[in-house]
Amino acid sequence: MPVAIFISGHGSNLQILIDQQHQLGIEIKVVLSNCAQVFGLMRAKKENIPTIVLDHEAFTSRETYGLALKEMILPFCIDYIVLAGFMRILSADFVRHYAGKIINIHPSLLPQYKGLNTHQRVLENQEAYHGATVHFVTEKLDDGANIIQAVLAVQPTDTVSTLANRIQMIEHSIYPMALSWLSEKRLKYENNQVWLDYQLLPQSGWVIS
Repeated sequence: MPVAIFISGHGSNLQILIDQQHQLGIEIKVVLSNCAQVFGLMRAKKENIPTIVLDHEAFTSRETYGLALKEMILPFCIDYIVLAGFMRILSADFVRHYAGKIINIHPSLLPQYKGLNTHQRVLENQEAYHGATVHFVTEKLDDGANIIQAVLAVQPTDTVSTLANRIQMIEHSIYPMALSWLSEKRLKYENNQVWLDYQLLPQSGWVIS
């Protein structure tokens, strides 16, 4: 299953997918970043995976940036776009063009804590549980149907840093799982709902605790 991976930073999830791509039944055709000086691009280049840098600051609007994104990835004939720490909101036109073909991983138990600074907000609100979610992308921020969630208990000693590290570990487990389901055609996405092995998943998606 040919995929493009979009990143904006260090690329830890990217590295996990690079290491496991053959077992997962995927082929990473290209890695795209909106930032030139990120370590994730070095990870791709080390494995001879084509890379693209498309600086969002060079464009006058989200819409024109989205048009450029489409043009840049079109030659790679990808089936899915995998957002792995891509810190830009995609244009509505781009998301509609790839409807049902974009997935993202988010460090919270969606629909709770959409957006940024999730670990800090979880601690401030004294939540008992935190986690990560893989979901399909829609035009609304962090709003698409969930595929899979992993839940962990917040410890009294947790800080933003320790929570971030623990969440990253579970991200490295559930993102490959979701991609394997897609490559094996076990997932169906329709009307912002997800079926796994012909069973409709609940709003939370498949939950691992």
